[in-house]
Amino acid sequence: MILQALKGYYDRLFSDQKRKNGTSKKEISAFGFSRNPIHFALIIDTNGKLLDVHDLREPHETKTKSGKVKKTIDDKELIVPLPVKRAPNIAPSFLWDNTGYVLGADLKGKPARTANQFDAFKKLCHEIGDGLDDEGMQAVLKFLDNWDPSKAREQKLWDEMSGKNVVFKLDKELQYIHERPTIKSAWLEYHRNQLEKNIEGICIITGEKSHIAKLHSSIKGVRGRGAKSSGASIVAFNLDSFCSYGKDEKQQSYNAPVSNRAAFEYVTALNYLLSKDSRQKVKIGDATTVFWAERDTSMETIFKRTVEPGEDADAQRKLHVFLETVRKGKKLSKPEIDEEVKFFILGLSPNASRISIRFWYQTTVGELSRKIEKHFSDIEIEQQSEKYIEPKYPGISRLLLATAVQWKYNNINPKLAGAFAYSVISGTKYPQTMLSSVINRIRADHSINYPRASIIKGVLTRNFKLEVLMSLDKENKNVAYLLGRLFAILEKAQKDAQKDTQKDAQKEAFGQDIGATIKKGFYSSASATPRQVFPQLLRLAQHHIDKAKKYGYIDDMLIEEVIQDIQEFPAHLSLQDQGLFAIGFYHQRNDFFKKKGVVSIDKTKESSTQE
Repeated sequence: MILQALKGYYDRLFSDQKRKNGTSKKEISAFGFSRNPIHFALIIDTNGKLLDVHDLREPHETKTKSGKVKKTIDDKELIVPLPVKRAPNIAPSFLWDNTGYVLGADLKGKPARTANQFDAFKKLCHEIGDGLDDEGMQAVLKFLDNWDPSKAREQKLWDEMSGKNVVFKLDKELQYIHERPTIKSAWLEYHRNQLEKNIEGICIITGEKSHIAKLHSSIKGVRGRGAKSSGASIVAFNLDSFCSYGKDEKQQSYNAPVSNRAAFEYVTALNYLLSKDSRQKVKIGDATTVFWAERDTSMETIFKRTVEPGEDADAQRKLHVFLETVRKGKKLSKPEIDEEVKFFILGLSPNASRISIRFWYQTTVGELSRKIEKHFSDIEIEQQSEKYIEPKYPGISRLLLATAVQWKYNNINPKLAGAFAYSVISGTKYPQTMLSSVINRIRADHSINYPRASIIKGVLTRNFKLEVLMSLDKENKNVAYLLGRLFAILEKAQKDAQKDTQKDAQKEAFGQDIGATIKKGFYSSASATPRQVFPQLLRLAQHHIDKAKKYGYIDDMLIEEVIQDIQEFPAHLSLQDQGLFAIGFYHQRNDFFKKKGVVSIDKTKESSTQE
């Protein structure tokens, strides 16, 4: 199903490209060709003499979060003849490759191997190009026949060019030699003849009898621990235990028969989705996630905003309009959003020998729209302030970050990331470990911020079917919720009692610590074993309350209002009740800040988020 959907995406891209007459910004490669990074071009004349070397790399400037300009050099991507999957073997590409093959020189210190690479490259070019009526092809053959690899070190930019990919270009011509129509036709004929040497079988993607691909090209762009820069395969058999029905390991991918063309198309489509500038690729935990639809649709942009909404006002506004439209049951107005169009989501992560499928989900645009709206509705809770630095709609990545130690992506539990992403797009229950992870981080960091409160509210609403309001609920008589409110009141009394000067009040308004509070010392035990903690806190809090009254910040009537509905302090609170405790604490603190107009900011090592 995954390979079929990817092949379908290739067909869509290729069809759109033909309809637009090749005017699309990023061209999808046709059968027998692929998009590869090319760094330099060798400029030769019709006699095969090397005239110059052109640097094809493109300088690029980006701004960092601090506003500094960062200069980088990006590789130029060209559509070139499809390379073979050579692993450790010597196997050249046609009319392009690294300098070890094309010039017979590099800086790897293996002259014998480099000489063999150059001979293999020259042999392939002669095999395809001999007798070809094309001056570009003949110029390349003359160059290869007369080239002395020792002269490579004399070329300008050699230190930068060594080991990089190079192509050929005739002097004063715009196109590269491998792009000339006669040469492209000769290459395709050679390529098809090579593929027809493979065995025949029924393709599991198309259901048609065809020559089966012995090796599937590498898939690049799946990032993470263990990933190979050269890429890896989804379909491959390299151990005896993987083989069956008389197909041994020497027959490579024949155990999952896919035709040469279908294998090319699904790999090309996936590499297109995984490319560096792809807008249909996001990171969810350790999974590189790609998504696409069977037809052009704005849902591809909307889904990206669900995972990574962005903090700019325009992106948040567009997501808000979309969610409100779905929430009110209105038909999606944009003509390009067809609710019946199929939508696919694929999560990938690197492995030792193959790419692992982290998750796979197929749905429709309409169904996914409703699932996304339901997710944001479930996690919706009020923010602390209109000036709050978090975006109103936290993406999946931001929510997962709230469960990680030190707010670092590398510390996100990969299994939790995949399970949470799947629950969002499928509308199923959130993983139970999502709640425990957040509770643990709150207890460790002494911090309940907007993303964490959103997660807790979502789990309580969806998994436990509890009614949790967006803001303070004075009608909620749940003991755990009341205890959370009470803890926030006692902490506020302590903070207010410490405001001996106007300077201290100003410090708190700007999020500065005016002294350790009970939250740092007692939150964990108060939320887990309230009977052991609250009687002591109430006794110690009395002098704070008396002192706070002087400043008019808090009234002991508020404590009585909350505590009258608590018959006794429970010995223990379950994980669910600890979530309610956190929500009660969060709601009550927000209510204080709204009344006083005070914003409290909780700083972490990675980012600053408001309490």
